Amino acid sequence: GEARLPRLRRKGRYMNDRKEAIRKYKERKPSRGIFIVRCVQTGRCWVDFSPSLDSARNRVWFELRHGAHRNNALQEDWNAHGEDSFELEIAETLDPDIAEIAIRDELKRKRKEWCAKLGATTIWP
Repeated sequence: GEARLPRLRRKGRYMNDRKEAIRKYKERKPSRGIFIVRCVQTGRCWVDFSPSLDSARNRVWFELRHGAHRNNALQEDWNAHGEDSFELEIAETLDPDIAEIAIRDELKRKRKEWCAKLGATTIWP
């Protein structure tokens, strides 16, 4: 019996740490904003927004790697110049306290501003 006790304590501490990590993850506010995908070989860039900037690169790169991106020009540049020629830059993040109902409209407005500023097109045509 006593040999098990330290293991149970460790597991209990681990479970509390895990529960705390899950709680913190659920309470965090996602980083929302505008991002730019740029081909350094051609200088072309595409702009979009994401309600989760942390996952934006993974989503776009996944589609490009599989040749399944909906933006033909972006996919063609990717195919011609390769993954190493592309970078993703966070252009702007939204205030985390913006009202939930206003987020999508604000992201669309800011995407339009960034497209105009850079002479870029949106990632999703």
